[in-house]
Amino acid sequence: MLKSILIFTLLFSAPVAYANVLIDKNKLADAIYKAEGGSKTKHPYGILRRFKLTTPRQACLNTINHAIVDYRGNSDDLKGFIAFLGKRYAPVEAFNDPRGLNKNWVRNVTKFYFS
Repeated sequence: MLKSILIFTLLFSAPVAYANVLIDKNKLADAIYKAEGGSKTKHPYGILRRFKLTTPRQACLNTINHAIVDYRGNSDDLKGFIAFLGKRYAPVEAFNDPRGLNKNWVRNVTKFYFS
């Protein structure tokens, strides 16, 4: 029961304190939107699939929420979490990144989050 309450709290409140990291999920989603090309891209938030029941923003937030639950990094700062998220969200050398742009994802998201 306590685990269910904790998971609910992690998924549906913002900002979230987890592993000594304060995460404003909406601000992080906004940073990801900008890093992924903003309004100039065909794939908002870097979401490549079209979902019937959710928006690209909600798919991004779902990914953030899942990463929050799974994060077990040693870092006590948000930058460590963003690096963890980047390995899932935009892995370096991914098959769908032929120009190698994913290597900039963590730096760009971090810059937009803190600006």
